[in-house]
Amino acid sequence: MRTPQITVLMGLALIIADATAAAPSSPAVPGRHYVVVEHSPARDQLPFSDGVVAGNTLYVAGHIGTDPKTGQTPADTELEARLLMDSIRRTVEQSGFAMDDLVSVQVYCTDLGLYNTFNKIYGSYFHAHYPARALVGVTSLVRGAHFEVTAIAVKGSR
Repeated sequence: MRTPQITVLMGLALIIADATAAAPSSPAVPGRHYVVVEHSPARDQLPFSDGVVAGNTLYVAGHIGTDPKTGQTPADTELEARLLMDSIRRTVEQSGFAMDDLVSVQVYCTDLGLYNTFNKIYGSYFHAHYPARALVGVTSLVRGAHFEVTAIAVKGSR
């Protein structure tokens, strides 16, 4: 087994395990529900859940806006943002939560010039109140995505 790469970024340690190493199987953890929204041979091999429910809290993994048929990121950034938010909504709803249960959202964006483009799409997924949010500029994202979103929802938080 190879030694994981460790990168320290702004005081947080990010451990990137060797992708060729087999993930250890672990038994279900009482009180947690692991959510995988879309099943496909390629998706089922990825080492993460789309969301994890622990108690009354949902932790949504990072999602990007890919075309569900091709798995590719579209060239149209508005379409990419819509596909991304649709993916977040599917995870939230399949977990038994609603978009209005989101309390915190983190957006990673490769081009801060797309701030208004993203906001136009993002805002249409909520009603009267928005969750707390950060939009962070990053150098790159997987599959050439312009946006990635992760979030936390709490039941009964409205």
